Amino acid sequence: MGSSPQLGSPVPDFTLAGGVLGGDAFERRDYSLADARGRALVLAFYPGDNTTVCTRQLCSYSSGREAFEALDATVWGISPQDVDSHESFARAHGLRMPLLADPGRETARAFGVAAPGIGVRRAVFLIDAEGVLRWKHVALLGATFQSLDTLSGQLSGIKST
Repeated sequence: MGSSPQLGSPVPDFTLAGGVLGGDAFERRDYSLADARGRALVLAFYPGDNTTVCTRQLCSYSSGREAFEALDATVWGISPQDVDSHESFARAHGLRMPLLADPGRETARAFGVAAPGIGVRRAVFLIDAEGVLRWKHVALLGATFQSLDTLSGQLSGIKST
């Protein structure tokens, strides 16, 4: 596992294939950190599609989209599964947030969350509109996740600084 970006520092740039469910279509494209400039970004690394905790976490974040949008933020989920798996996962649970594929775990390594055995540690990084890391949480165990309320509170703090 590599080292995680430090608070107050720019985060590593990346480009990953992904997609988002919009209406009945799953719109596939490449996502890069540069795409998110100008808005706060919540990067949610998660171990796997269609697993119990990951499903609860991403359903929570997807259903809370309006709260994130009110704070001028967007949320991207990142896991090692491919885009086909993400499409199936999004359709099965009505997830309306971009899901990005990191099958080689290069981006997970750059953020210090690649882990032997589980693949990726559950982690959340809050990045400001300029691409600077403002808050992070990396779980030691993957059984819990940061709530929408916690993330909204942290985002509110970013917006007021």
